[in-house]
Amino acid sequence: MTDINLDINSEDNVLIDSFKNGNRNAFNLLVRKYQKRIYMVIRKMVLDHDDADDITQEVFIKLYRSIVDFRGDSKFFTYLYKIAVNYSLNHLNRNKKILPRKSEFDEKLEDHSYTNASGADEIIDEKDRSVVLRKAIESLPEQQRAVFVMRYYDNLSYEEISKILNKSVGGMKANYFHALKKIGTCLKNNKLFESLNS
Repeated sequence: MTDINLDINSEDNVLIDSFKNGNRNAFNLLVRKYQKRIYMVIRKMVLDHDDADDITQEVFIKLYRSIVDFRGDSKFFTYLYKIAVNYSLNHLNRNKKILPRKSEFDEKLEDHSYTNASGADEIIDEKDRSVVLRKAIESLPEQQRAVFVMRYYDNLSYEEISKILNKSVGGMKANYFHALKKIGTCLKNNKLFESLNS
């Protein structure tokens, strides 16, 4: 199959077979097709843009080296998603003792005084809500964070999550339950979150 017959909307198996047959452009089309989606999967887990960008590149390098082993037993995106989750978990495990980059939330605490209620009302906005939620997710252990992201944001079934992480379905349900409980407690105890809902 020639390049002229391929585009970003071509079926995954067509692009994969074409790449296996020596068409490098087919791989570039796969990257263009899935790069943004994979980046978002990773970003929701590692939370930092620069880290997510680096890991996304690593995922596609891994894909380039391993795609010849893809047999089509699962959907291609599921295969790629699993690589992204595993690389994200490895990154979190490697860096859990390293202080995270300063967040926008931390910078606002330094720049503004929240002791003045009227001033706080002017500062707090929708962006702050997402920052507080981000801090709550950041507090989760790595596996709970992964399960929460896959279930809450990506709406994967527990069966899909268990296959991606190679864990039992019951274990994934327990992880999600504990993640929800911890996030709820974290948000409830956060004074900024309380002021957002007052």
